Parts: sequence; C-alpha cells; structure tokens
Amino acid sequence: LGAGWRVAIAGRREDALRQVADESGADARVIGIPTDVCDPASVEQLFARTVQAWGRVDLLFNNAGIGVTAPIEDLSIADWKRVVDTNLNGMFYCLQQAFKVMKSQSPMGGRIINNGSISAYAPRPGSIAYTATKHAVSGLTKTASLDGRKYDIAVGQIDIGNAMTELA
Repeated sequence: LGAGWRVAIAGRREDALRQVADESGADARVIGIPTDVCDPASVEQLFARTVQAWGRVDLLFNNAGIGVTAPIEDLSIADWKRVVDTNLNGMFYCLQQAFKVMKSQSPMGGRIINNGSISAYAPRPGSIAYTATKHAVSGLTKTASLDGRKYDIAVGQIDIGNAMTELA
C-alpha cells in the first residue's frame, strides 16, 4: 500500500474484511468485498465492484483455499466437493473474471499470482482432496500463462508451505 496500490480484498466474512482493511491503515485505498469464490455470480460481482471502485484490475492474488484431512475411505463426498469447489473452481472463476477485465482495460493486461502449495509436489497422507486440487491449480496456472500472453496477462504460481493462521 505504501507504493500507492489500491486494494480490494475478498472473503466470505464481512467482519474479517473490515478488520483487515482497518489494520492496513490505508483507509480509502482498501475496500473489502464479501465474496464466496464457490459462486460464479459472487466472483463476477467482486470484479465488477473492484472495477467500479478503482477503474481496473492490475493484479490478482488468487488465494482462496481450504483443506480437509481424512483417510480416502472416510472422506465424505460433501467434503470432497467443498474442497474442489473452493480450491479449484473458485480459482478458475477468479482467473476467468480477471482475464475478462484485464483484456478489456486500457492499457490491456495485468498479472495473476495463483497460490498453489507444496502439496502439488509433496503430498501428505490424508490430504487427497487438497492435494488433487493443488495439482490442478498447477495445470490452471500453466494453461492460463499460455493463454494470457497475447493479452499481456502474465500468470504465475507460488507454492508456499504451511502458514500458521486461524484456519491451521
């Protein structure tokens, strides 16, 4: 923010978004937009509101993700779908909307960073849904990187290890 960035942050909980925006100390340069990345319409609204507020999207840090630890035979179908819907579908919905905005703005282009995981390379026991989606994120990133070239949209991926958050 010190470099003049204007930031839209997204998440499901409005109170948490407000807290992060307040803690940033950048008042008018940070907006929180409640978003469910599992819902394509919600993601579309996130990008529409961001463009309305800031006029363009120059960078997407695609970071939503959840995990469920369970043996394969005990993993419920509901939990499997919840992880896939968040980690894979949500990542795709955000990529898709970012491409639409970045292709249409002037000057055209932007940068997208997908947050993968070391689990795409080094799976852990009991993490089949999480690991499968993180392998898929690598495929999304590589394909989007190729597709974005002609629009000056650069797409890359970082694969960080564990982060001690409330979710962990």
